[in-house]
Amino acid sequence: MKRELDKLNKLSESHGALRPGKGMVSGVIALSLAILCFLGVLAFHWPEYLTTPQLRRSYNVDVMRLLLFWSLVLSGALSLFNIVRGRARWLALGAFVLIGLSLALGGHKVPVNDFADNTPYIGLDWFILDLLGSTLIFIFIEKLFALRKDQPVFRPEWQTDFHHFIVNHMIVGFVLLATNLLVHKLFGWAAQDGIRGWVQGLNFWVALFLIVLVADLVQYATHRAYHEVPLLWRLHAVHHSVKSMDWLAGSRQHILELIITRTLVLAPIYVLGFSKEVIDAYIIIVGFQAVFNHANVSVRLGPLRYVIVTPNFHHWHHSQDDAAIDKNYAAHFAFIDYAFGTAVKSDREWPEQYGVVGDYVPNGFFKQLAFPFVWRG
Repeated sequence: MKRELDKLNKLSESHGALRPGKGMVSGVIALSLAILCFLGVLAFHWPEYLTTPQLRRSYNVDVMRLLLFWSLVLSGALSLFNIVRGRARWLALGAFVLIGLSLALGGHKVPVNDFADNTPYIGLDWFILDLLGSTLIFIFIEKLFALRKDQPVFRPEWQTDFHHFIVNHMIVGFVLLATNLLVHKLFGWAAQDGIRGWVQGLNFWVALFLIVLVADLVQYATHRAYHEVPLLWRLHAVHHSVKSMDWLAGSRQHILELIITRTLVLAPIYVLGFSKEVIDAYIIIVGFQAVFNHANVSVRLGPLRYVIVTPNFHHWHHSQDDAAIDKNYAAHFAFIDYAFGTAVKSDREWPEQYGVVGDYVPNGFFKQLAFPFVWRG
């Protein structure tokens, strides 16, 4: 058993393409599903502490059980097939053990009783759903429209970005609490019923355009400050230290930057009083673009790239090219950068190299968490 654990640990610390036909690809899929299933069973056992209140109010428990059941079946079938065929058995056994633990804990049949709704929590359910959705959607898109076809799914430093992904999703409750508190404390005085009434009376699509525009103007100003104010750059440099662009790269973000940016962007949304439907639509848009614009996809959208932020536009923002330094700040509307004269001008379609010039940001989640407070560059 120790030998199998050592192999699993070695796999988690490695990077590079998985060899097809050896049981590695199916084994990783089986193990990933098994881990998510095990976490899902834990969430069923302790929903008051492991699930997000805003999400669990809209869950269809039967659908969640069905999703968990078929994930268990698929993971178990893949791992059993590899065990029988003798393909990466150590990897398949790891998945099989987790499937067994999940079933021993009740599997998809764990009863959910009444529970308190005001307990402290971590967003384990949000982490599971977002990771599952992101991998299914964006890895497929990256393989279909790959910009750098030789870049593997498990590229260098993927572990660091995955750690950021885990933490930033798990503590979603803390982030929401902190940002809501700051927004109400700092901007509660600015709420005006007259403006709110006008905004809430707007057509849905007009209101959606307005909320994205307002949020992006604030995002632009905040983002530019992160680049031009040395104290703020110490935080933002962590995000720019990523050297490979893919769906996971956007997760590399210091928790303090996450809280500051969300607070400042949510402030005008709160003050202007957009409806819940408009805010929900905005959250979907910002969530998709935040991942998609970092993805390893060759998408430019023709003339629309001067209007909408695309992966091509945002990849340049992460470039080490002299022409790209402190450029392309917008998150949604590219025309904002063209209007303020901060859009990249280059004869090449795509940048060649990403990361911070000088490569002075350390790799590793905890080192990057401490980096803004120890760097004296």
